[in-house]
Amino acid sequence: MSGQTQPTFVLVHGAFSNSFAFAPLQAELGLLGRRSVAVDLPGHGFRATFPRAYQAPQDPEGLAAAPGSIEGVTLADNVTHLIGVLERARRNGPVILVSHSRGGVTATAAANARPDLIDRLVYVSAWCPVELDTAAYYAEPEMATVDAGSLALALAGNPAELGLLRVNFRTADPAALAAFKAAFLADGTDDEFLAFLNTFQPDENLDAGTSDDRAQADTWGRIPRSYVRLADDASLPLALQDRLIREGDALTPDNPYDVYTLRSSHLKWLVDPAPAARVLSAVADLTVTPA
Repeated sequence: MSGQTQPTFVLVHGAFSNSFAFAPLQAELGLLGRRSVAVDLPGHGFRATFPRAYQAPQDPEGLAAAPGSIEGVTLADNVTHLIGVLERARRNGPVILVSHSRGGVTATAAANARPDLIDRLVYVSAWCPVELDTAAYYAEPEMATVDAGSLALALAGNPAELGLLRVNFRTADPAALAAFKAAFLADGTDDEFLAFLNTFQPDENLDAGTSDDRAQADTWGRIPRSYVRLADDASLPLALQDRLIREGDALTPDNPYDVYTLRSSHLKWLVDPAPAARVLSAVADLTVTPA
């Protein structure tokens, strides 16, 4: 496959995460001869805020009050940044935009704005709102099993005052750690869970989008797309993933999702990424024809 027909995977992380989470997956993709770039959305990665109060020993009062760089960051900011990455990647050939979890909201809005930059969308247990705004799905029956209060066990500060959502992922509270593990990596070891938790950053922005950011048939809907279901996901349950697939297919019945399934919690596919890399490699073969 020539360089110009070799697709580039552009990988978009979820809430509280960053490009670092994709390192094992990128290694597997590289060993399969696949090119990839992981994105840090605004306020993430090396642009994230890790207050001194977050270090050990922690200062809870200081952590609750320290300003964060992600304050005021909007979904529109995320989309603008992602489009810039897509424009650069598109110069090298086809682009496959892969999103996970909340990253799907940014990917969907970017696809609405610039479908010309994306040759295929891939959602890995990711949000792709169609009938409702993202936040509204949390009140739906498909999300009834989700413990919406798990993050609150380690919440630091008042989101309305900070202008961001801050969670103390370095807590030693057994109840909070148990809730996080159950939500994110129940099928992983304790060591895997704690290692992944240490890649999280404490802050996330508050803008999950509006009805204008839902999938649009005339833009998003004309891009070929795939959905990778995570069968054991407790934070974005399989029932909700399937609903998002159904809603997308109903919006554009002539362009339905190509669907795959992995046995994985919300994060296990990133801890043991070889199966996901094989799926993405197969998707790449559907996206372009070798020269």
